Amino acid sequence: MEHALPLVTFGALFLVGLCADHLGRMTRLPRVTMLLLLGLVVGRSGLDLLPPQAGDWFEVISVLALTMVAFLLGADLTRRNLARHGRAILSISLLVVLGTTAIVAGGLAALGLDPGLALLLGAIASATAPAAIADVIRQSGVHNGFTETLAGVVAIDDVWGLLIFSLCLALVDQSAVWTGPLVSAGREIGGAVLLGGAIGAPAAYLTGRLKPGEPLQTEAFGIVFLTAGLALWLEVSFLIAGMTAGALIANLARHHDHAFNEIERIELPFMILFFLLAGASLEIAALWSLGWITAAYVGLRIAARLISGEIGARLGRVPDAERHFYGPALLPQAGVAVGMALVAAESLPDWGTTIMALAIAAAVVFEILGPPVTMAAIHRVARRTDRGAGTGPRRRAS
Repeated sequence: MEHALPLVTFGALFLVGLCADHLGRMTRLPRVTMLLLLGLVVGRSGLDLLPPQAGDWFEVISVLALTMVAFLLGADLTRRNLARHGRAILSISLLVVLGTTAIVAGGLAALGLDPGLALLLGAIASATAPAAIADVIRQSGVHNGFTETLAGVVAIDDVWGLLIFSLCLALVDQSAVWTGPLVSAGREIGGAVLLGGAIGAPAAYLTGRLKPGEPLQTEAFGIVFLTAGLALWLEVSFLIAGMTAGALIANLARHHDHAFNEIERIELPFMILFFLLAGASLEIAALWSLGWITAAYVGLRIAARLISGEIGARLGRVPDAERHFYGPALLPQAGVAVGMALVAAESLPDWGTTIMALAIAAAVVFEILGPPVTMAAIHRVARRTDRGAGTGPRRRAS
């Protein structure tokens, strides 16, 4: 009986996820939103149907799923893509992170929140949800300059966000040596880049030899699991490690025709479990626990995304058809922000309850409402590009 419970649960979740995916296609809602909503129904805030062990499963599944996402995002950072969209990727990612931090922190401080707490919440607000955005891009079937740039922005903006968060935490946490958070962030990012290089460079040469042109599924599993496991063991960012390895394989593996097909094939079951369990872990009660602070944080983050995304797009010289849509497309937020909140809560226990409640509340709002906005932005740009060019947008299989 003890061993049967996980198997029954996973079997039911896979079937529920399949239904959610089908409903998403019928209603044109992102499957991310459908999976999160179904997870919310069966989770603690709903019918509470999942066993207590589900929380332990979620940690492992989330690491694997997000590492796969990181590999696929890294694959978009090719020399060709960076040559075409590098300026836009850099300017939008930096402006969105800096602008979100400044606007949310300034707005919350102006409304009476402690300036130190407001600064930390602004830094946490800068994080995005790479898995949700990447899945929406893939489901949309649209492959154009906007989705290429958006994928590149999502791949690196959490790197800037982690650095900004560490700097803000160093400024606010006067009980510790101010360099501590910065050194920790440098170790996490630098160590992840080194790990990604140590895995990605050999993999670029060695994979795809047994079956010419395309790595085997076993190779894909091995690289993803190895990257995720070593990142956890070394306590570095598995997202950055996966992204670095993916970028190196995409740029160095000249003998690969389809370097990441196998990861795309094995990714879906993990993503279904990830989003369902993520939805099950959301706590609706957190939405109401802080009252006006939650509403202010959500409103300020939306405004910050719109403003900073617009400025970044202008500085990046993106086409007019895309300019207004990067901010809305970057609304989803979840795991990275909650991770930042956990670090801040441990460092500053007096504010810990407020920080965690707000991060969870924001995750509820932005993970459920954000993906449909991202999907709408992608299709709106595709239609505007279609009208401007007189041809249909390029599409790929979802």
